[in-house]
Amino acid sequence: MSVRAPRPPMGIATKSTVQNKLLYRDFLASFDTGHFADVAKAGQIMFSDTSKTNASHPINEAGNGYVADVIAPLVDAFSGLQRQNYIVIGGEYLGTEWVTSTGYFYGHFENSLFGIPPSGKLAYLRFGEFHKVEDGQITESYVFLGFAELIIALGLWPLAPSQGYEGVVTGPATHDGVSYDPSDPSVSRAAADCVEGMLMQLASVEQGWKPYWDDRMVWYGPGGLGSYATLDGFAAFQRPFEETFEGWGDGKADGITGVGSQCKSGDGEYTFLCGWPQLTGVQVKSFLGVPATNKRVFMRDCDWWRCENGKILENWCMLDIPHVLLQLGYDLFAGVRQAASDQP
Repeated sequence: MSVRAPRPPMGIATKSTVQNKLLYRDFLASFDTGHFADVAKAGQIMFSDTSKTNASHPINEAGNGYVADVIAPLVDAFSGLQRQNYIVIGGEYLGTEWVTSTGYFYGHFENSLFGIPPSGKLAYLRFGEFHKVEDGQITESYVFLGFAELIIALGLWPLAPSQGYEGVVTGPATHDGVSYDPSDPSVSRAAADCVEGMLMQLASVEQGWKPYWDDRMVWYGPGGLGSYATLDGFAAFQRPFEETFEGWGDGKADGITGVGSQCKSGDGEYTFLCGWPQLTGVQVKSFLGVPATNKRVFMRDCDWWRCENGKILENWCMLDIPHVLLQLGYDLFAGVRQAASDQP
C-alpha cells in the first residue's frame, strides 16, 4: 500500500514562465564574465530586497544571501569558477511562478569549502536551484549543492560506499535541457501527468511506478546513494532505500504537516520538483553505514525528469545528504575532517 497521499497535481509552463525564464537567462549570463562583481550586480537586480534563500547544510537559512552566502564561498574556494547549466526550465504551481536550473560549478579547488579541504586540482560541485519569481524578481530560493559528491570525488567519504556509480553525471542525452522558448502546453501537461502518476506509485509494494519508466532509464542520484541505469538496475536500489525508512513518503498519510512540494511543474518534455522537505520516514535500517536510530528524518529533495514517447527516460535527483545524516546524529563534515587528518 502506498503511503503517498493525494496532493495537488503538477502545474505547467505559462506565458509568464517564458518572461521569467528570459529574466533568469540574463542573470545566469552574469556568470559568463568570470567576475564576481558582475554576478553581485546582476543579483541586486534579480533578487528582491526581501528575498529568502535556503541552501544545503551547512548553509541552511541564508536569508537574502544567495550571492553572499552561496556564490561568494564558491568563488573563494574555486579559482577560475565557472558555471555550466544543462537544464534551465520553469513553470507554474498553485498560482506561483518558478524557474529552475541544474548543472555544475567547477574550477581549481584552491581553498577550503565549508571545511572540505581543497584538492589543488580541478573539481566539480553539482548544483540545483529553484526560484520563485514575482513581479520580475526572485522572492524565494532553494539551492541544493552536491557536497557529498564532492567529498566522494576527493576520496574523503567516511561512510559506507554506495552500490551505484559515483562521479560527475551528464546532462540530457538530447542536449535540449536549456529552454527559454515557449513550450507546447499539451506536451507539458502530458509530461507532468506522467511524472505525477509515477510519484503517486512510489513506496508501493507492487512497485506500480515501473510502467512509467523506459527500460533504458537512467537515475542520476546524489552522492552516497549513487546513480543507476536501466529499470532493473534502479529498482534494485529503490525498494531497499524505501524500506530503510518506515513510512517513507510525503508523510501525509500519518498526519505529518510541513512536508511537500514548494514547486513542481512541466515545461515541454521536462518536469521539475522541489520539496524543503519533500520526504519523511523513520530510520529502521542502516543508512550509509549509520545504524538504525528509529528517528524520524525529513529530507530536502529535488528532481528534474526528461520524458520521451510517454515514458521517463532520465531523472536527475538531488538530496541534502549532510542534512539527513545530521538528523541521524552524524556530522558528515566532522567525519571529513577526521578522514583528511588520517591521510598520510
